[in-house]
Amino acid sequence: MDQKILSLAAEKTADRLQKFLQTLKDDDLANLLQNQAVKGKAAGALLRAIFKGFPCSEEAGALRRLKIYSCCVQLVESGDLQKEVASEIIGLLMLEVHNFPGALLVELANEFVDAVKQGNLTNGKSLELLPIIFTALATKKENLAYGKGELSGEECKKQLINTLCSGRWDHQYVIQLTSMFKDVPLTAEEVEIVVEKVLTMFSKLNLQEIPPLVYQLLVLSSKGSRKRVLEGIIAFFNKLDTQHSEEQSGDELLDFVTVPSGELRHVEGTIILHIVFAIKLDCELGRELLKLLKAGQQGDFSSNICPFSIALFLSVTRIQRFEEQVFDLLKSLVIKSFKDLQLLQGSKFLQNLVPHRCCVSTMILEVVKNSVHSWDHVTQGLVELGFILMDSYGPKKILDGKTIEASSGLSRMPNQHACKLGANILLETFKIHEMIRQEILEQVLNRVVTRGSSPITHFIDLLSDIIMYSPLVLQSCSSKVTETFDYLSFLPLQTVQGLLKAVQPLLKVSLSIRDSLILVLRKAMFASQLDARKSAVAGFLLLLKNFKVLGSLSSSQCSQSIGISQVHVDVHSRYNSVANETFCLEIMDSLRRCLGQQADVRLMLYEGFYDVLRRNSQLANSVMQTLFSQLKQFYEPEPDMLPPLKLEACILTQGDQISLQEPLDCLLCCIQHCLAWYKSRVMPLQQKEEEEEEEGFYQDLDDMLESITSRMIKSELEDFELDKSADFSQSTGIGTKNNICAFLVMGVCEVLIEYNFSISNFSKSKFEEVLSLFMCYKELSDILNEKAGKGKTKMANKTNDSFLSMKFVSDLLTALFRVLLWRYTSIPTSVEESGKKEKGKSISLLCLECLQKIFSAVQQFYQPKIHQFLRALDATDKEEEVEVSVTQRAAFQIRQFQRSLLNILSSQEEDFNSKEALLLVTVLSNLSKLLEPSSTQFVQMLSWTTKICKENSWEDASFCKGLMNLLFSLHVLCKSPVTLLRDLSQDIHGHLGDIDQDVEVEKTKPLAVVNLRTAAPTVCLLLLSQAEKVLEEVDWLITKLKGQVSQEIIPEEASSQATLPNHPIEKAIIIQLGTLLTFFHELVQTALPSGSCVDTLLKDLCKMYTILTALVRYYLQVCQHSRGIPKNMEKLVKLSGSHLTPLCYSFISYIQNKKSKSLKHTGEKKKEKTAAGPTAMARALRETKPIPNLIFAIEQYEKFLIHLSKRSKVNLMQHIKLSTSRDFKIKGNILDMVLQEDEDEDEEGTASEHEGQNKEPAKKKRKK
Repeated sequence: MDQKILSLAAEKTADRLQKFLQTLKDDDLANLLQNQAVKGKAAGALLRAIFKGFPCSEEAGALRRLKIYSCCVQLVESGDLQKEVASEIIGLLMLEVHNFPGALLVELANEFVDAVKQGNLTNGKSLELLPIIFTALATKKENLAYGKGELSGEECKKQLINTLCSGRWDHQYVIQLTSMFKDVPLTAEEVEIVVEKVLTMFSKLNLQEIPPLVYQLLVLSSKGSRKRVLEGIIAFFNKLDTQHSEEQSGDELLDFVTVPSGELRHVEGTIILHIVFAIKLDCELGRELLKLLKAGQQGDFSSNICPFSIALFLSVTRIQRFEEQVFDLLKSLVIKSFKDLQLLQGSKFLQNLVPHRCCVSTMILEVVKNSVHSWDHVTQGLVELGFILMDSYGPKKILDGKTIEASSGLSRMPNQHACKLGANILLETFKIHEMIRQEILEQVLNRVVTRGSSPITHFIDLLSDIIMYSPLVLQSCSSKVTETFDYLSFLPLQTVQGLLKAVQPLLKVSLSIRDSLILVLRKAMFASQLDARKSAVAGFLLLLKNFKVLGSLSSSQCSQSIGISQVHVDVHSRYNSVANETFCLEIMDSLRRCLGQQADVRLMLYEGFYDVLRRNSQLANSVMQTLFSQLKQFYEPEPDMLPPLKLEACILTQGDQISLQEPLDCLLCCIQHCLAWYKSRVMPLQQKEEEEEEEGFYQDLDDMLESITSRMIKSELEDFELDKSADFSQSTGIGTKNNICAFLVMGVCEVLIEYNFSISNFSKSKFEEVLSLFMCYKELSDILNEKAGKGKTKMANKTNDSFLSMKFVSDLLTALFRVLLWRYTSIPTSVEESGKKEKGKSISLLCLECLQKIFSAVQQFYQPKIHQFLRALDATDKEEEVEVSVTQRAAFQIRQFQRSLLNILSSQEEDFNSKEALLLVTVLSNLSKLLEPSSTQFVQMLSWTTKICKENSWEDASFCKGLMNLLFSLHVLCKSPVTLLRDLSQDIHGHLGDIDQDVEVEKTKPLAVVNLRTAAPTVCLLLLSQAEKVLEEVDWLITKLKGQVSQEIIPEEASSQATLPNHPIEKAIIIQLGTLLTFFHELVQTALPSGSCVDTLLKDLCKMYTILTALVRYYLQVCQHSRGIPKNMEKLVKLSGSHLTPLCYSFISYIQNKKSKSLKHTGEKKKEKTAAGPTAMARALRETKPIPNLIFAIEQYEKFLIHLSKRSKVNLMQHIKLSTSRDFKIKGNILDMVLQEDEDEDEEGTASEHEGQNKEPAKKKRKK
């Protein structure tokens, strides 16, 4: 039969073929076709013949052709055919699709859709036909029956796609179905439907099936919905990462983990590569990705910004056209994240509104950790980002010898965190990726060498961390390190010290690096530049500290800093210690030559020897002998010779130039410290073995210091030629020399004070000597201060660093305070009263100052040790006691100081000591920062502070400011301070009166501490600064809402539900602004004094209107999504129009009237003070400068209100009278009067015309 069909098909006409096929049943034809296809015998030719015999021009032929077509589809799906035969049949079926009439195409497409929905597909091969069917259907222009109605071919296609995507897809055909759609011409709406369906299928597939699906989806995205594709992929992997981290951090006994970590990371890496490849082919996809990153910056980035998306962004930086943009956006994202975190931490109001979210820094470090799974495409981006953050947010250039941060104030901390994040990224990347280590190290060393003029401590710290992590690994990069040593002579001393300290662990494991460093240092020792020689000294001292000689004492400060697993040689073995000893003695010889160089070099040597001794005690003899022989040169051996030191020999005179040659005070200080350490640490251990020579040598040093002490006490200032009659001016050689001598004598006195105190064992005679030395020091210090006060050059203001050690100061203060306590408890009060009226500060004030400085220092520099510090303060604490929290310990201390403050406040007015009260408030402020805001102790502290403010009315501005600052710092951590601000503004209005003198203001007095004396400027400025902070918070919230609205594409019917989450924030913003509006309503009616209060109020009013405008613009955006304006917003607008804007203009008139009166008053006095006029005018111009800004801000607000009224169909302007400040009319009669007055004044002032000629330029300048 098949042969007959084929022979009939070969004829020119198809009539006989048609007649023969009509005699056959459909089932017979289907069986014949199936048999031939399964055998693989000319199935294609038979199928062509059958289609030829069933032309589509006839309805019956078309229907039979459809049945054969369906039969072929089932045959292909059965999987019984050979691959070549199936492909041939599919090819023939594709060619025949366009011959079908529209109705049959719809039927055929429905069969496919039903097969997919019901899961009847076996291998999905027939899906290749579906794009052709959809395409053919879309070309049919006539209306086709579909369902109960008629639709065009295009509409039928849309309905079929909708039906297909709304049904169930078998997970094994998802990739084929997605691939199929890329060949179908789709509208934007259809693409969106398909993309949404594919994204919902992600969660139903195995992890390994996701990458090919994503690839097909990215190809499909070229037709549209790029943003949705990217959002869907990022959201899916964000969710997967979150689940994975929860599983890992959950129950340790959990055996079943949904996804192995390695597999997940490899899949994510593949997906990222697919997306980057797609972006290279389709730049529009890259632009959409950048938009996502920008949107994440502005709004809530919980969905768009996650470890996966950050890894993706970093990979995109490999595409040159996007590199700079992505890094800029990531950099600003990091700094914004830290600023937002800081803002949230400082405000309970914001914490309640905005949920805590993961910090970007945590996400980036998570990316670093994940990059271990072959994410090479991310690694380079991580390194670049790390260096960008360190370069952008590290400490900035040095100004007057001090490092300044990128910006002052609150923004300093975010900058420091961003810089630290950059360092952490680089360090962690260095640990994980071996291939990138060389590059990181090179870049760090290059920055250290090339940025000598800028502070590079952050890079040196990073270098130190890298070397500490693995010194042996860095041996492979030794050439780069040794190359860096060649630049030591040209680098600043601070950089050299930091660099050498950082590479110190390398010197212990690499002899080649150590030898090259020694070679460089020896060359530098004889360089012509002073800094190079100082660098050499610093280097040699560092080597002495770190290469221990056998037998040296162990010290907590001389750890070798290298783990056992890293170093395979024992640096403390006998061989190494012997080698170290030879090496160290060679260095000591080199350093002795420095004693003949400039004072700065010697100074470095003396400052370093004490550390060398502590870390390498076996060098004690060598160090002490060197110092001893140096001191002998300047010591007068005769016991009766006064003074005991040759100060003349310490000063170098070269022509007119006089300079310090020998820093004798520093030399003595070094000797004193070394001697004290040696006697306390070494001698007790070596007493039995000590040789007589050594005993004699140390005894000689002790005797010398004793002799110097006794003779210094006997010496008068005349002996040093430094009495009151001496010349101390810097302009003369003698004056310069006397200044140098004076500072030397004062330094020697300080050293001797500490030496005698340390050996005194609290004996009376020694303390008398200490007092005598102090009197000598004080007398000389007073003379210098007196001379500096009289002279033009205040040289004495440049105070030298004290030689007193921290331990000595601590011991001395402890001893003094014990005596003070004994005196207070043992001697009657009458005795104390007599000594009260001494010149200078009282003892109690000095004690408080000391205490306040201790608290500040601990909080600033020793944050991790605060708990230990507070525990040490609590004398009642016992070892076996249960662990007490920092909050409880701080609260205990707070109670002590609260009692002290209450005692001062309850004293009589004449006995009130405001300085002591202020210091106590400062101490309480420091301690209150240690309280947990959620604790009962914090609430008690706030209640107590509020009570103190309510009950005490001392008229002391500084005390009031300190107390109010404490109140607000506590208040903001509990709730927003706007209500308090409003109440206090009413209080200020009551105290200062109204701008209209006829109006009487009722006095409220919520806080007694606010009174006529403190209301302005103290409290007023404080309230305005707090209002400014509230405005910043509101502005931040509005920006956040705007970002969220811009991200949302909300369907009309769902818009009201979609934006519901914003309602609490919107409500809070409106309440804040409403309360602040009443706060400003009170202040603009207050008769504030001219100056800072008025200036600040005008600037804050300008900010208020700017933020009101921002809120109006936000609602303009909201109205685009067919959502109305809330009623409370309407009330806020009404309030601004009735209670603020009119009063602002009244306040401006009040200021201008006040200024004109002031100018007129100045003009009357111009004969007496000719310069007063221009000065007053300049001041008036400066003070009225914010007024135009305020008027402009009001006008902008009103302009956008008009726009909002039109868009929202709500009349918001009914309570607002439009501004007329810029409308003006020249009134002729008033102008004539003013001109006449000016002429009269000119006639009166002719006599002083010549004297006042210097005013003319000022007037011209003003006109310009």
